[in-house]
Amino acid sequence: MEEITGIFAGVFTTIAAVPQIYRAWKTKKVDDVSPKMFFILILGVLLWTVYGVMKQDAPIIITNGISTLLNITMFILIFKYRNQDKNPTQ
Repeated sequence: MEEITGIFAGVFTTIAAVPQIYRAWKTKKVDDVSPKMFFILILGVLLWTVYGVMKQDAPIIITNGISTLLNITMFILIFKYRNQDKNPTQ
């Protein structure tokens, strides 16, 4: 039961960023999204990934590795679309 709970926790925290990424990509609006929050979140899930590697725990490595990539994607979108908002000619 512990492992199943851990897997579900990892899956849900991993997919948590997907709706925000989809919305930012679709609307190209990121004015209300905090880049600092995503930067801190990236550091956290990256450290969880490293921890998983150190413990040789595949569910931690996989879920947090994917989460790191998703949050980096959102971080990139923030800067891509924030610059676009300030420069409407591009």
